[in-house]
Amino acid sequence: MSKRHVGPFEINPIGLGCMNICPVYGPPPSFEDAERLLLTALDEGVDFFDTAALYGFGQSEHIIGKVLAKHRSRFVLASKCGMQGVDVKGDGKKVRVIDGHPDTLKATCDNSLRSLKTDVIDLYYLHRWDKKIPIEDSVGALSDLVRVGKIRSIGLSEVSAATLRKAHAVHPIAALQTEYSLWTRNPEIAVLQACKELGVAFVSFSPLARKFLCADLRDTSSLLPTDWRHTSPRFNQENYPHNLQLLDSYVQIAKDCDCTPAQLALAWVLHQAPHIVTIPGTSRIDHLKDNMAALNIQLSAEVLTRLDKAINHERVAGNRYNEQASSEVDTEVFGA
Repeated sequence: MSKRHVGPFEINPIGLGCMNICPVYGPPPSFEDAERLLLTALDEGVDFFDTAALYGFGQSEHIIGKVLAKHRSRFVLASKCGMQGVDVKGDGKKVRVIDGHPDTLKATCDNSLRSLKTDVIDLYYLHRWDKKIPIEDSVGALSDLVRVGKIRSIGLSEVSAATLRKAHAVHPIAALQTEYSLWTRNPEIAVLQACKELGVAFVSFSPLARKFLCADLRDTSSLLPTDWRHTSPRFNQENYPHNLQLLDSYVQIAKDCDCTPAQLALAWVLHQAPHIVTIPGTSRIDHLKDNMAALNIQLSAEVLTRLDKAINHERVAGNRYNEQASSEVDTEVFGA
């Protein structure tokens, strides 16, 4: 599959989301294992690495800086601001805080540049729109960072088409990132089309549906108590048994295509439009290699139709986020 554009950059359509080298879904890899993963990713053709100030409250950025700084010319680097860990009580324990104030965004960028051991971040996202701050003000602060050369382009995460258009009027937006997979179709409501019209790349995160589309997570009781998926309605005891019933036909399609379920999920995302790239995350080298092999998979119109019928927003039980997390994003929802 040929390379695709994200702002001024040309990259492979599959990058690497670097949240999984921090404790989100389970125990994080050791530094040595994370180092092997990142260096193997470079060797496998990954040229787009995505991290954030939030991930591990800076741990992900620190690891990337320590491992990849010497290879900086080989990849496009994306990070995020506007949502980070803050020691609110002064007890040394950080909590997640959304803060889109211009001064905060600029300070976060300076911290990230130091952690990442780089002079410039290629693509810098507003991780969440702080709804107390006009989107024009937050994007204006990011445009100041472009002007002084600390970042090269601006991205947004988890926003609606309307918010994207407001932001784009202040400064060109290079990329919009949100969840998109067979079981999360919200971008199809308006954002994908808005990105196409404005020339904005769409970056799909969680294309494997937080491992659901790998088809081997059959029992959520095996997840650690700290696993983020315990907060997701789709993985709870009421909805997950229903969702598991969708996998039999899906796995059969993967067999018919002579690929793994994960490869099928990634190929489906990339077949939806040429302005889409995706950033599956993993902490395992074997999964990384499996994911990258999806670049070689071509899906026929018949297979795409079968997949659309097998798993879609009408057949999936449960919202993707709980009530609290849903209130923090600006994305369109079906039926609203």
